[in-house]
Amino acid sequence: MTYQETLDYLFNSLPMYHRIGSAAYKADLQSTLSLMEHLGHPERNLRCIHVAGTNGKGSVSHLLASVLHRAGYRVGLYTSPHLVDFRERIRVDGAMISPEAVTHFVEQHRTCFDTLQLSFFEMTVGLAFDYFVRQQVDVAVVEVGMGGRLDSTNVVSPDLCVITNIGFDHTQFLGNTLPQIAREKAGIIKSHVPVVVGESQQETLPVFREVADALQSPLTVADQHYRVEEKAVDEQGMLFFDVLRDGVVRFADMRCSLGGWYQQRNLATVMQALECLTPLYPQITDAAIRDGIAHVVEDTGLHGRWQVVRQQPRTVCETAHNADGIRAMLHRIDNASFRRLHLVYGCVNDKDFVHILRLLPADAVYHYAQPSVPRGLDVETLAAAAEKAGRRGTAHRRVGDALTEAWQQAEPDDLVLVTGSIFLVADALSWLQQQ
Repeated sequence: MTYQETLDYLFNSLPMYHRIGSAAYKADLQSTLSLMEHLGHPERNLRCIHVAGTNGKGSVSHLLASVLHRAGYRVGLYTSPHLVDFRERIRVDGAMISPEAVTHFVEQHRTCFDTLQLSFFEMTVGLAFDYFVRQQVDVAVVEVGMGGRLDSTNVVSPDLCVITNIGFDHTQFLGNTLPQIAREKAGIIKSHVPVVVGESQQETLPVFREVADALQSPLTVADQHYRVEEKAVDEQGMLFFDVLRDGVVRFADMRCSLGGWYQQRNLATVMQALECLTPLYPQITDAAIRDGIAHVVEDTGLHGRWQVVRQQPRTVCETAHNADGIRAMLHRIDNASFRRLHLVYGCVNDKDFVHILRLLPADAVYHYAQPSVPRGLDVETLAAAAEKAGRRGTAHRRVGDALTEAWQQAEPDDLVLVTGSIFLVADALSWLQQQ
């Protein structure tokens, strides 16, 4: 098989949730456990940090990986979904898995995939864990795909569990209330393994405490100890800040290459996680923390978090895709300097897009686009709903057309923002690479 043939098999033969939705979801771990047995149980030979949450788990995972890398450890990083290249999901010390490694793994184990009727995500978890063990990583940072309790990644025995926050997303699988969703996320907590919870949410923290107490797992809540105070954000999205622990400055004059106001919460979670990890990974120093956070994009290749892709007009890609993420993004917009906002917006068809549309600024100029995945919401349907919500705009089948129109209409001091779906941002970044 060539690498392209391998990708065609992965994307078209294995059920892929991010493309087809609920048809790819499995409500048990049996297939993953069978795959791990077939592979010789790589998960048992992997030291790791397991990260779950509704928003922020991707940023937290990348930040932790960058700090551990700067501390001198060999670090695996497993995240999802990818934006442009499938290999973004699996990295060692920031370098993506090679095409040859992907192809070899699929050729070697394809009969097993078909026999077990694996989903795309289950296969990817097996590929990642097998690759990390073969690459002899010191530690892997593993991001949960969805939920926690039944997520395919939840076969690991981590050194630390991290749960960033809880919001309404994937409610058809995880529950319709915050406590129900929290219980699914709490499924990653393991007996006697420390757990860091990012935010003191009134409806969810009691759930985490109940599960942690039952498993005798020490629980720490990041925002009860750490606070990040923003000092400035430059035009490239670089965040400048101080870190306070229990009201006392722990780190002054820090910087982070991930933009966005919500990174303050993520950074507080990272700081608490690193405090818990330092006894287990003693090479973590203050210098490594500073360097890792400052160079997270360079070290891990993370994209789409308030990513400035063009100046005049300043154009930003932001992967906010649910109500909580959109609210955090709006706070960043409120503190940005620009003349007029142009929103290039599109989403998938299982989101509460009517509710999200009503959250968006009424005075923005809207350019709607359709993500190029089967789950992409029909852009005409979106535009019609937007008009009823008072957000009238033009409809485009391709994000490149929407971006081109936005640039044609925008003045040099306007802000053009691409958001609403990870897949729309992925389309935009792919299109920009070809220009």
